Amino acid sequence: MDYAKSIQIDLDYQEAVAQVKAAFKEQGFGTLTEIDMKATLKEKIGAEIEDYVILGTCNPDLANRALAAEKNIGLLLPCSVIVRREGSFTTVTALDPQIIASVPNNPSLEPIAQEAGTRIQAALDKINSTY
Repeated sequence: MDYAKSIQIDLDYQEAVAQVKAAFKEQGFGTLTEIDMKATLKEKIGAEIEDYVILGTCNPDLANRALAAEKNIGLLLPCSVIVRREGSFTTVTALDPQIIASVPNNPSLEPIAQEAGTRIQAALDKINSTY
């Protein structure tokens, strides 16, 4: 099983981060966390990497339903989305929520993961069609 959905866009990195947040917000996902891996790795170990941010996104309704079905699902939340510079393009990659549903092997999580996947794909499609 592929665990991610990716697109490449011809958009400046900072603008791409803003557009990703906006597109996911339209699909009901808020950004709970933002980890700047470039800055973190530079500060902690002196490593130089490309622009790279991990966004922790969450749709409260879907999260609530998932928690009702599986109390420990919080270990796999929020859904991660990465935005990274790759050469002259920016790559946006989102975790496929089917992974979240498959880990606890709880069938009641399937429809929630399906809906999350549909919403994530809609956000990626919007970004991809715009840029």
